[in-house]
Amino acid sequence: MTLEELVARAAALAAGPRRAILGITGSPGAGKSTLVAALLARLGDVCVAHVPMDGFHLADVALESIGRRDAKGAPDTFDVGGYVALLRRLRAAADDPAEDVVYAPAFERDLEQPLAGAIAVPREARLVLTEGNYLLLDGGRWAEVRPELDEVWFCDPRPDVRLGQLTARHVAFGKEPARAAAWVAAVDEPNAALVERTRDRADVIVPAVLLESLPGAD
Repeated sequence: MTLEELVARAAALAAGPRRAILGITGSPGAGKSTLVAALLARLGDVCVAHVPMDGFHLADVALESIGRRDAKGAPDTFDVGGYVALLRRLRAAADDPAEDVVYAPAFERDLEQPLAGAIAVPREARLVLTEGNYLLLDGGRWAEVRPELDEVWFCDPRPDVRLGQLTARHVAFGKEPARAAAWVAAVDEPNAALVERTRDRADVIVPAVLLESLPGAD
């Protein structure tokens, strides 16, 4: 498998009769954002939008109210119902003359907080890329996500590379190295184990050798 083959597959989705939504999933630190960036850079004339699942993180004030701030990033710390509703709206809006643009939330990494209405998806977008850890979960309302996606690709990096990338990301966004390592062990790795169990539901497994060859990969 090559990046060119993935780009061609994404372009074929965009060329279909309706707006397509392509999910990119994998464990924390798997390289999802790097793969999305590579696809966006190579899709050329295709009108593509990028709507990460991370915009549906619950804000810290909400996490504190339910006693889950120290578990931030776990499946129950997202507004999954809001995410499902957005996916359905993105699908329908492409054919609705009243929906010139749909605004989606983003996740502000410096603040580590969701930011409402930060991403504009114009009606002309024929392909929406959405990335997140839990696109293939089949429990609770997460099970409603997969039917809204035309395909889901699972990023499958080498475990040591993934852990290194994940820890470095936490440090880059303000955690001390020891705190970053502790967070990865206590929070991210249990989530990763949950995500890994969903890989058999993916349409494509993106292998480590391809992920490590992408621009921006560590």
